[in-house]
Formats: sequence, C-alpha cells, structure tokens
Amino acid sequence: MVGRGRSAGPEALAVVGGRLCTDLLDVTSDLSALDTEGFWAVVVPYDGTPVCARFGSVRPAVPWPGAPWHGPPVASWESSLGEAEFRTGVERIREHIAAGEVYQVNLTRVLAAELPPAPAGRSHDVAALGAALAVGNPAPFSAVVRLPDHGVQVASASPERFLARDGDVVRSSPIKGTASSPDAFLPKDRAENVMIVDLVRNDLGRVCEWGSVEVPGLLEVESHPGLHHLVSTVEGRLRPGAGWAETVGATFPPGSVTGAPKLAALEVIAELEPVSRRFYCGAVGWVDADRQVGELNVAIRTFWIEHGRIHFGTGGGITWDSTPEGEWAETELKARRLLRVAAGTATETRA
Repeated sequence: MVGRGRSAGPEALAVVGGRLCTDLLDVTSDLSALDTEGFWAVVVPYDGTPVCARFGSVRPAVPWPGAPWHGPPVASWESSLGEAEFRTGVERIREHIAAGEVYQVNLTRVLAAELPPAPAGRSHDVAALGAALAVGNPAPFSAVVRLPDHGVQVASASPERFLARDGDVVRSSPIKGTASSPDAFLPKDRAENVMIVDLVRNDLGRVCEWGSVEVPGLLEVESHPGLHHLVSTVEGRLRPGAGWAETVGATFPPGSVTGAPKLAALEVIAELEPVSRRFYCGAVGWVDADRQVGELNVAIRTFWIEHGRIHFGTGGGITWDSTPEGEWAETELKARRLLRVAAGTATETRA
C-alpha cells in the first residue's frame, strides 16, 4: 500500500539520474508501486526494508546552493574488520572454496566515523556530501536520497549498474575486477567477473523470456577516478507480467557483491561479517513509471548517515587465487579517494 502525505515537506529530496526531485508525494515499501505512475526515487538496503519515494517535481539537477560539506578526517574512521580479522576472513573463504561449498564470496567491511561539529559556513547535509562527491569522485550511477522522516540519508558515487529497464528490456552490468592501472588486472580478476556473469544470467533468466538472455559486453575495461574495473553486461526481455518487484526479487542482492553460488555465499557472509551492511551493497536509483524506464545502481562507493555517524563500505570478491594481503590492499584502494572527498576538502560542489 502506498502511504500518501507530505510529512517530510521540503526536507525530502533526491538527486538521481541527473534529476533533482522535490515535492514528496508518497512513500512505500512496495516495489510493485514502481509499475504504477509517477517518478520515484528508490533505495533498497542490503539489510532492511525498501523505500520508494514518489516526487511531484522533477527537473534537471542544478548547482548545489547550500553550504559545502564538512566531514570527518580520514584518520578518524573505524573499521568493522581490522586488517588481521579481514585477512583471516579471506583465508576462511578459501577454506570454504576448497571444500567445494562456494566459488567466490564478497567480503566487506563497514567503516564509520563521528561527524565532527560543522564550522560556520559548512554543512552535514547529505545533499552537500553528494555534491562534493559529484566533483571529487564523479560516477555514472551517482545518487543522493534524503528522506529524514524515513531514516534515509544516502549519498552514492557508484560506478556500477544493478538493473536498468526500458520497457520489457532489462540489463545488468556487474563489476568484478579492480586494478590501479588498465594493464594491472590479474587472471583472478577475469575469473571473478566470468563467475558473476554466469550468476547474473541465471538470476535474469528467472524473470526473462526463455532464450532472450544475452551477454553483449564481456570483460570490458572501465576507468574511474583512481582505479579501473572489469565490467560485463547481461540483458534480457522480461516475461509478460514481470515488473520491478519480480525483477528485483529475482536478482537482489546483486551477485557482484555477494558471490557464487549466491545462497551459499550469503551464508558465508553472515558468518564472517560482524555488522550489518545496511545500505552498502543494496541499490539506489530512479524509476519513471509512466515511461516504464529506470535505473538502479549497486550501492558501492556509498555513504549513509545515521545517529550522528557517517558510514561507508568497502570490500571485494574472494576466489581461490586471492591473497589476504592483496584483498586488504584492494579495499584500501577502493576507499582511499572517497574518504578524502568525505573529509570535506573539495572546493567546488554540485547537486
């Protein structure tokens, strides 16, 4: 059921798909609402209830008019898994692989820091953080969703597409494989990617027409600020009657941030990760129900604010060829630039 009302008033805001969304109309946890009418900002936590917010005003995003972001120093972040614990987790996953229980598991750690007092002229507004990310770490699937009355304050600089839909065509573009330069990928990176492509093909096959699932792009190199990724694309044609709720239900959580086989990987993740991923590794994006189009990211490179603290996740896919030191270094590489941006050192901001 869609809850009507404007209790969040002018505080509610989303910047998704290059659009600025204001004038909140409805909020619901029912993903089938995305096949009704209107323009929706969507947040699907890895752990928690989906939040779909329909907005009455949707226009191109504009330069951020507020005070610039002020965040915690890089050295103040604490990790849910220290280096020794993370390395032990990598070895434990390799044991599961040796036992034939899994082929790959994504191991992550959640970083958190207290928000320091904001000096005059600076802000803790998550929209200001999103604007700082747009300058300091631009990303193709960036998003900001601010719904204070619903516990959502998320700013994402994700480079990864989870699900895109155009009519009855759906596609997913999993990222597996990260390197500091385009020629530094290892055989392990390519193996990771191919495993997850097979998983995504299977997931989409649960809601797509038989024989329609294809892989138009495999192991393509994409460059992003400070690092490079291997990206593949899987697409298919939805069966009649399959909408957003069915498609998300068949494919969530994203395979690139869980592992293969997915259910077994989820069990290992629950065993090894001591805290909830919360919004990290979920999905954030937009749906235009009137046009039957939309795009959800994989919520990596993503910050969220709760109870006066800011959170960020980092991780990677562990395979038999993984080394504890190499996997720890990859999580550091993925976090390094983003934590600097979140410290509030950028001099320009956009929303």
